[in-house]
Amino acid sequence: MSVDTLSSAKLLGNVTRYEETSAAKGRGGEDMGKQDFLTLFTAQLKSQNPLDPVKNEAFVAQLAQFSQLEALTNMQGSMDNLVNTMSGERMLNGATLIGKKVSVADSLTRLQQGGVMEGQIDLPMGASGIKINVFNQQGGLVQEFLAGPQTPGTATVQWDGTDAMGTPVPSGLYRLQATAVVNGKTTDVSVNTLATVQSLSTNPGDGSVSLELDGGKSVLMSDVKRVGL
Repeated sequence: MSVDTLSSAKLLGNVTRYEETSAAKGRGGEDMGKQDFLTLFTAQLKSQNPLDPVKNEAFVAQLAQFSQLEALTNMQGSMDNLVNTMSGERMLNGATLIGKKVSVADSLTRLQQGGVMEGQIDLPMGASGIKINVFNQQGGLVQEFLAGPQTPGTATVQWDGTDAMGTPVPSGLYRLQATAVVNGKTTDVSVNTLATVQSLSTNPGDGSVSLELDGGKSVLMSDVKRVGL
């Protein structure tokens, strides 16, 4: 095989490897496509030594490799379309949650003046007592109260919307924080409250949908376990 033929064959092999790398990275061979491959393949045919031509098996192997790459590229395109379609469907389904309340842990929750705020605490081992602190949006302590012994399961706590002096607090965003005494040890526990969904956003990378809540917190729609009115 001549030097030109060797160079052409080497170049063709590099092109194939370059295409594989591009497909693996999700670029789908945008920089080097089928037409480029065929152009180099034709150049390889023209440049081979007539006295020592490239064996048919080598050409067949290269064509088979390119066909496999093309199939993988097409499959990648199909998967991208599927992800986009599923993302759109998730957005449409999630749109029905706007204005509704979803259960989130340790998040700011809107309280209407004169209303009450309810929270749920998961206690798989129960507790001999619970202390709940109420904070406003600025992080200031508004109220604290105690709940008695709790059996294993989900404990429900309720804040009546008043401060330490018993005065109703103004409407706004508040957060419940709790500690529980479990097996004689005091430990922080999450309080799940209902926060209002304000808007949705989608991640173009994986198609996941996030819910944007009161107070600016976002949660994945797939993590929502409870929806209220």
